[in-house]
Amino acid sequence: MTATIDFAPGSYAYMPGVFQYSGGVVAANGMRVERVRFANPVALAPGFARIAAFLEQAGRPLTAFCACELNSPAPFTEDGFKAFNQLYVGTLERWGIYKDGVNPVARANTCPEVTPPSAPSFHAFCFTSPSSDSRRSFVVAGSGEAPEGKSNYRDHIIARGDVSAAGLRKKAVWVLGEMERRMQALGGAWRDVTAAQLYTVHDIHPFLGDELARRGAMRHGLTWHLNRPPVVELDYEMDCRAVHAEHVIDG
Repeated sequence: MTATIDFAPGSYAYMPGVFQYSGGVVAANGMRVERVRFANPVALAPGFARIAAFLEQAGRPLTAFCACELNSPAPFTEDGFKAFNQLYVGTLERWGIYKDGVNPVARANTCPEVTPPSAPSFHAFCFTSPSSDSRRSFVVAGSGEAPEGKSNYRDHIIARGDVSAAGLRKKAVWVLGEMERRMQALGGAWRDVTAAQLYTVHDIHPFLGDELARRGAMRHGLTWHLNRPPVVELDYEMDCRAVHAEHVIDG
């Protein structure tokens, strides 16, 4: 099992991932993860400013920022995705979170098929706060159907280009396995999950019952976003969380 690494300034531990995001985060003892969703997407720069102000009002340091969900206008090319990620981590570096290529913050970044934002925007974010709640509190980062940390996505996509029922099932099975691997690293399982999210524009009904429901991924239902993953040719993405305090604020 992959070990987590403590990020003491944020009061959480993270599963190592790639430079743009970690595999997931889990709150430290005596802490919990809280999620805040914007009622409407907020573009990246003003979004970071809104998050900083929210954390200050909540009495939490910037380093308590532990996860986020982004919406982008359309899937990036591989080079475009790298360029965007370098811009994104610049703020995390200034906040004292990202350092020397290591990023503890979990993330999902997907592209709405209908009414997408005009620029990359925040949909939601998470932070740690003190709590007497003993329940495990974690966020698993989004994963599409390709291993991360490779030289590119294209050459490693599961069932690349196959959006038939059989191809999508292969993608779903791989992503579900990745969700389970990341949860295990964070000390969690489907029984702990309070919300699971799926991002695809393709038909999931042929395997909804015998893959997602059977595994326990739909214990509390499933939030299906008609969104594409952030890189061209990826077709299926998921994330999940065990978060017991959620808020909605104006966007």
